[in-house]
Amino acid sequence: MSAFAELHPVILALAIFFARILDVSLGTVRTIVVFRGHRLLAAVIGFFEIVIWVLAAGQVLQNLDAWYLIIAYAGGFGAGNYIGIWLEAKLAIGREMVSAISFRADGGLARLLRERGFRAIDVDADMGRGPPVDLVITVTRRRRVPELLQTILEADPEAQYSISDIKMAHEGFDPAMLGPRPGISGGWRSIMKRK
Repeated sequence: MSAFAELHPVILALAIFFARILDVSLGTVRTIVVFRGHRLLAAVIGFFEIVIWVLAAGQVLQNLDAWYLIIAYAGGFGAGNYIGIWLEAKLAIGREMVSAISFRADGGLARLLRERGFRAIDVDADMGRGPPVDLVITVTRRRRVPELLQTILEADPEAQYSISDIKMAHEGFDPAMLGPRPGISGGWRSIMKRK
């Protein structure tokens, strides 16, 4: 056992525990950032993640007879996973696609979403039996998803929705830039009806 580990076992165990929390948290965020296509950010995070891991793992491997360092290492790993997921949720990097089915097929859901600043595509849909429904598709920043879901349920408390992660999104054309035209109520539904 190294001299420092013998003289300051609690300090070393705490240092390993917190170093492991930091490197696993960074690893969790890096994995999600890679999925979202941020290569440079992932590379920088990965560099610091590995430096911290080598330092922590090196101390444990040099002192394998100190069982409490192994416990600190494993505890830091578990806590790091939890904190990494929490941290990534707070950062809310990227965009998500929300698809909602409204059983009030009057275009009200898409209208309300547009009023709140969301881009919404509204499609008349048929579920095979029963009355028609509206399928509304929206792509938005992850930090706005809670607001979007609240708006969906405000427009139709019976609505069903699903959320999908998006690796990349292109803003493209915004139909709102056209502005209203005489005799046309606006939105994709009216464009489809004109054909």
